[in-house]
Amino acid sequence: MSNAVEEFNDYRARMNDAILEDNNKIIKRIFNLDTNAFQAGALDKKTKELLGLVASTVLRCDDCVKYHLEASHKEGLSKEQVVEALGIATLVGGTIVIPHLRRAYEYWDELEKM
Repeated sequence: MSNAVEEFNDYRARMNDAILEDNNKIIKRIFNLDTNAFQAGALDKKTKELLGLVASTVLRCDDCVKYHLEASHKEGLSKEQVVEALGIATLVGGTIVIPHLRRAYEYWDELEKM
């Protein structure tokens, strides 16, 4: 695993554990809702991950973009599929998302090295 991917996953896991350790019912329910929302249903998991990627890019959440890029990679989505979704995100979000687009490309390259 590349260092950037490993660092992100380690940090995310460590901090999620710390957050969930407080046993806050609202936060636990939000985490559970998020997990369940991305399970296959009427839409398959690949489609949901691309939707999450687009929304995360438009909202300019780099951690969320990384999460959905990795999930998309694990689901077997191609770079072409991911880039097309990122193109939609850039169209919807405007030029302000370009820095996030750069970081998304960089992170995808790291994922492909794995």
